[in-house]
Amino acid sequence: MRVAITGAGGQLGRSLLAIFGDEETLALTKADLDIRSDQAAERLAALRPDLVIHTAAMTDVDECELHPDEAFEINSQGTQRVAQACQKIRAPLVYISTDYVFDGQRAEPYPEDYPPRPINVYGRSKLEGEKQIQDLLTQFYIVRSAWLYGPGNKNFVEKTLRRAEGQPEMHMVTTQVGSPTYTWDLAAGIRRLLAHNDYGIFHLTNSGYCSRYQWARKILELAGKSDYPLHPSTEYQRPAQPPLHAILANIKAAALGITLRPWEEALAAYFRERT
Repeated sequence: MRVAITGAGGQLGRSLLAIFGDEETLALTKADLDIRSDQAAERLAALRPDLVIHTAAMTDVDECELHPDEAFEINSQGTQRVAQACQKIRAPLVYISTDYVFDGQRAEPYPEDYPPRPINVYGRSKLEGEKQIQDLLTQFYIVRSAWLYGPGNKNFVEKTLRRAEGQPEMHMVTTQVGSPTYTWDLAAGIRRLLAHNDYGIFHLTNSGYCSRYQWARKILELAGKSDYPLHPSTEYQRPAQPPLHAILANIKAAALGITLRPWEEALAAYFRERT
């Protein structure tokens, strides 16, 4: 199988390349395929992949809020171009979406069929990407996940450790709750999902949930910094307001026998495997 992976240089892209290492993979970085280009659909279709996994996105939530036109150009129109390529060559598409398509006001976890209601530019642009795919394709997997971390140094885990090295103390919010998800586990879950011809929307996260404060506390503990002064906070001063309680219920994938391990176990594995 010939698998094209957009955003191949990112955290999830790198994990997917490893998981699909036994297949013929096309690692498409921004330099290889700029999804903002009007020629992106034609260039991707010319590669003739049997499957496209679309991870390329503008994911900095605050930058999306500050630059909404760019966010929609990449996350919506860019996704439309990828979907048009898949439509032309009749290739299934896996699109990585987000918990940010929900408003975070629901007390219970969000099932896949719950009506989205994003409250920031990032969430709205990613939801528009979902709609582009649903309008153009019948063979698609929209995989919503949350709080991703994996290879590289730009994730929450590494940022927390750098802050702990450079600051005498740190404050972290207790009000934002979600499911930290290791990109290796998500990539493996996607590989298993593809074994089923069951298209549609799926929620895939590591199981369980925590606040940002609890996640940071666990990170510091695993790094041998349990005594670092980390303080709980309820203040959240950023350009983008996040959904505060956007926990995803992994119902459809679980019905296929696909679940991801608890987030604490995945985080411990990340620390054993990080370089």
